[in-house]
Amino acid sequence: MENTYLIKTKDLVKTYRMGGGYLIALNQVNLEFKEGEFAGLVGPSGSGKTTFLNIVGSLDSPSEGSAVVMGREVESLSHKEAAELRNRYIGFIFQTFNLLPVYTVFENVEFPLLLLGLNAAERKKKVMNALEWVQLADRAKSRPAQLSGGECQRVAIARAVVKVPSIILADEPTANLDAENSHNILRTMERLNQELRTTFVFATHDEKVIRYLRRKITLVDGKVAKDEIIEQQDIKGDNR
Repeated sequence: MENTYLIKTKDLVKTYRMGGGYLIALNQVNLEFKEGEFAGLVGPSGSGKTTFLNIVGSLDSPSEGSAVVMGREVESLSHKEAAELRNRYIGFIFQTFNLLPVYTVFENVEFPLLLLGLNAAERKKKVMNALEWVQLADRAKSRPAQLSGGECQRVAIARAVVKVPSIILADEPTANLDAENSHNILRTMERLNQELRTTFVFATHDEKVIRYLRRKITLVDGKVAKDEIIEQQDIKGDNR
C-alpha cells in the first residue's frame, strides 16, 4: 500500500429507514487517509462519526458511493472477505473495552491471533510484546475484574495492536475514563502510532482526544464541514 491511501471514500452515503422515511447518517463524504495518520472525526452525537468507522471497518456497507480500504471495496465484499479484511488489517478500540471477563489479560489479547492461525509460540511472543507496549506485561494472568478502567482500556489497546494492523479505529476510547487515565491512554496510542506507523482514526467529541490529533475532520449532519491539519509545533506548544 506504499504511496497509496489506506482508506478512501468517494461520495459515501449511508441511510437508515426510520418509520415512513429515511435518516441520512452520511451524506456525500469524501475522505482519504494515508499511512501513519493520527486523525479524528469530531462533531456532536448523530453527526455520522461511528457510522463512518463502521463502514471503513467493514462492519457495515454504504447505501451509495464507495469505501476502499487497503485496496478493497467494502461494498463488494462477502461476509467472509470482510472478516478477512478486519482480521488482517484492522484493529478496533471501543469505549466499553469489550473484554471477555472469564479470560485472562493474556487470553483477551491473544484472541485476534487465534483467527490468524499462528502457532502457540508465535502467539505468546506477540501477546507479550503488545502487553509490554502498554506496560501491562505483569498483569498477563489477571482478569478484567481485577483491573482499573484505565488498565482495561490499555488491554483493549494491546488487543487492537497485537497483530500490528495497518489501521486502528477508535470509537470514543476515553469516554469512560477520568482525565489522568485518558491522557495516559492517548500518550500510549500516540507512541504506538509513531513507532508502528499504524494509522489511527478516532470518532470523538472529547476535547482531551482532540488536543492530541494531527488531523481534525468535523462532521455536521453527516457531511464534512471542515478538514484541517494540526501542525506539530501547535501540539508541542500545548500543555495538554
